[in-house]
Amino acid sequence: MLEVGLTGGIASGKSTVAAMFVALGAHLVDTDVLARQAVEPGSPGLAEIVAAFGPGALGPDGRLDRRGLRALVFGDETARRRLNAIVHPRVRELMSRELARWREIDPEGIVLVDVPLLFESGWAGRFAAVVLVYVPRAVQIERLMKRDGVSRTQAEAALAAQMDIEQKRGLAQFVVDNSGPITDTHSQVRAVWAGLCALAGAASSR
Repeated sequence: MLEVGLTGGIASGKSTVAAMFVALGAHLVDTDVLARQAVEPGSPGLAEIVAAFGPGALGPDGRLDRRGLRALVFGDETARRRLNAIVHPRVRELMSRELARWREIDPEGIVLVDVPLLFESGWAGRFAAVVLVYVPRAVQIERLMKRDGVSRTQAEAALAAQMDIEQKRGLAQFVVDNSGPITDTHSQVRAVWAGLCALAGAASSR
């Protein structure tokens, strides 16, 4: 089974591109979904976050207040590292279980693991290849302002908290430029899929 990292920048349209790959036959593991599972009510992960950040980390329903927690750790490197130290190991464990499950189901298949902060978290090396969903920084800012209703200053601050998209572009083995018409994106996804299938075929013949 070929394990491929899928990443992008904020507002790059990664979910849209992921759906295109799935339509072509890829399996998808979404680490955002796994991160939510890792901190469900009653879980050790959630208990550890409350112990570290206080009951204010919870919403009225007893679930993690993700937006409030993001605001709490934003700009605070120590708090962000503390949060990552709680969540990341649990997400890695869940990811490993999902990959093992797909390995059983389709040993010759291709699994895309959607990791928003793939390079920042140091996970890129565990994958056979990385696909980056790319849009230029200026497009990221405009899309983020429209999507989240934030100011340009807020959008720029959010981008500053991630690795620069151009730097990510230089590190990825495959790039899908999602800044143009959706038909162009589809064409690029099909081309990348052909490349991934070739990789998978080469790996299985070893």
